Amino acid sequence: MVMAAALSFSQFPVSGYICFPKRRLPSRSFYIRAMSETSSSTSVSSQQEQPTSDSSSASSSSVTIAPPPNFKPPEPKRFAIRPDKTGEVFGALLPLLFRFATGVFVSGYSFSFVSKDEIPPGQYALELNGIVIKETAKVGPRPEKYIEIYEFESCPFCRKVREIVAILDLDVVFYPCPRNGPNFRPKVLQMGGKLQFPYMVDPNTGVSMYESDDIIRYLVDKYGDGNVPLSLSLGFLTTLTAGLSMLSRIGKGTIYTPAKFPPKPLKLWAYEGSPFCKLVREVLVELELPHLLVSCARGSPKRQILFQKTGHFQAPFLEDPNTGIEMFESAEIIEYLRATYALQ
Repeated sequence: MVMAAALSFSQFPVSGYICFPKRRLPSRSFYIRAMSETSSSTSVSSQQEQPTSDSSSASSSSVTIAPPPNFKPPEPKRFAIRPDKTGEVFGALLPLLFRFATGVFVSGYSFSFVSKDEIPPGQYALELNGIVIKETAKVGPRPEKYIEIYEFESCPFCRKVREIVAILDLDVVFYPCPRNGPNFRPKVLQMGGKLQFPYMVDPNTGVSMYESDDIIRYLVDKYGDGNVPLSLSLGFLTTLTAGLSMLSRIGKGTIYTPAKFPPKPLKLWAYEGSPFCKLVREVLVELELPHLLVSCARGSPKRQILFQKTGHFQAPFLEDPNTGIEMFESAEIIEYLRATYALQ
């Protein structure tokens, strides 16, 4: 007996096949203001196919990057929250409510419940209490070179663009632009003529642009099916809910913390809908650490790639080519980033 179920999420229809063996609204000014800050400092070059940090940056000269002494990556703990991080994780969950889980699923996501015997060894599948869930999605054309996006975590307009990146399952080089950041804010001013975020550069087409809605439309047309998800097409309401979703983490991922500039960008396997990934991204932005984000929302085929690489799937997963460290666990990743890159 087969029973089909269809669920309508905010950004796309979701279908599943189950097989049984016999307070008052805050002022808008805070969120809009986050887009129009100004600063000045040195600049660095943008990167394309194989992203590399600009070693000519003043903040990276003659700096040694090394992990903490005797550092050992932790073992991954599935669905576990470290007790001292419970409040932060629940605060980072708020966007899921306000944004209707936008950025959790890849476009065209579908799932089916299958028996464990149907999953061959070495193939990723979600397993919950003995129930095995096989997930798939439909992705559009893939860019040959990494798209580059200049943004910061606490900006609602930037969040909208990160959501479409997750939905389209795109891998993107993010150049964090926290307030007072010495490297990438000046670069945006140099390239585009104004300090406004997000700012996108597509080296595959030579297109660069401001304006979150324009970026979303461009990415959907070029690398998707041409349809902007409903939750990203509601104009001011979309931006308002994106701003409200950040109330519980207000100010996080906004202001620059002096840090060593990495010779090479870090690599983060993550997706916008995960609260654990959000906490790590906040710190990456505050430390102004450029990073290649490997999108792996639900349904992404890259979950299988990470599973084959590590024998496990869990997000976030950090790879630091500057130290050779690879690790799971958001709380420990944050501690590692601060211990390795923050200037004491």
